[in-house]
Amino acid sequence: MTGLILGAITTFILVVLGSLGLLVSYINPVPHITPYIPLHIANELFDSVVYMQANLVLSIGISTSLIIVGFLLHAASSFTPMAIVRSPVRVYRKVTVWRDWLIAKITYLNEESAKWKTAFNIAKFPFSLLRAMGFSPQMAVGILAVGSTAATGVVVNETILADRSFSNGDSGIYAAPAQNPSPTLEEEMAWRKENKSDNTLRIVLGATPVREIKIENVSVGTVYSNSTVPSSAYTPASGDAATSTPILIGGTVIGGGTSTFLEVGELLIEKSRCTYMTFDNITAHTINVIGNASDGQSINTTPGTSRMRAIGGGHHQAEAMVTSGGTYDRIHIDAPTTAVNGKIDKLTLSSIYSEGGACVFDRMKVGTLTIELNEVGAGDGFTTKNFKINQSVTASVWNVQNNVEVSIGVPTETLTNE
Repeated sequence: MTGLILGAITTFILVVLGSLGLLVSYINPVPHITPYIPLHIANELFDSVVYMQANLVLSIGISTSLIIVGFLLHAASSFTPMAIVRSPVRVYRKVTVWRDWLIAKITYLNEESAKWKTAFNIAKFPFSLLRAMGFSPQMAVGILAVGSTAATGVVVNETILADRSFSNGDSGIYAAPAQNPSPTLEEEMAWRKENKSDNTLRIVLGATPVREIKIENVSVGTVYSNSTVPSSAYTPASGDAATSTPILIGGTVIGGGTSTFLEVGELLIEKSRCTYMTFDNITAHTINVIGNASDGQSINTTPGTSRMRAIGGGHHQAEAMVTSGGTYDRIHIDAPTTAVNGKIDKLTLSSIYSEGGACVFDRMKVGTLTIELNEVGAGDGFTTKNFKINQSVTASVWNVQNNVEVSIGVPTETLTNE
């Protein structure tokens, strides 16, 4: 009985103190009771109330805690001093029960995650093996998809030799905007018959405009084992000696007919590595040459009067041709039909690693040409200009900045493509 009375008194005191604390935190009662108490006591009370109101969060927290503790004690079965002492222990034990339950669930989920990770590693092993053999990600997926219903010999024959596609990163001669190589062009150019080991990616442009062509994250030329760059006799307009071309982008000089150009709304060449990089016979409205590093460079900013340019084709314009990843002996984009210029609204070459000759851009009409953050070099000193924009390149607007000459050697990385 005594414990019950003491508990009730304790609860009452705590609740009253907490309630007074909340009241005083918002209302200052000192001016109302000053006439009834001594002045020095009123001053002390006033200072205390000001402190509580200045620290409102602390005051409310303490007051609320007093009220909650009071009601908790009232709800307990016994209000003896020992019950008060034991209550934190009981609360801690309840908390540990929830803690142990949560930890058990987390441990279970971690174990399940590890099991699924192992299962996925096993499942993706065939894909990883095909990637190690030199196939592009898209091609590896295609082989695995067909392989689920066909024998290995049929897969290789039908997928690699017959069902090649641009988006899969397969070599061949493509009549833009077709996604599969053109058997007619390959037969006419004797590409498959006479060059069975040739690994060229060629895009032939005709009368149909293409909305976008994007080639990124590829290796070209002799940077991988067993690669050869197809021979060519390209001679720059500057009169330099003929050179082989792992990358050749531009129109075509046609003997006995009308030569062609590539018309491009926006041409972006970025983050690429070439032994040499040459620009010839290009008219553009705006040319940006920014942040390129080369082992010798010559940039001729020849003024021109070319207009702004974009390529549109309405309903009949071809969709984008995009490929990412892969290795090629050569990349060649041209317009070989007499008097028919190739047309591309946006052409992007990004993160291309090339060796074995020059990256050449020739015979083009461009709206905006951006050449930025490329590395060019053959390790033959600054007197030999490995990065050249010749006088045959003109623009109405030139933006040339932060291009530097640094010692850069020939790309020597050898990759496996077997």
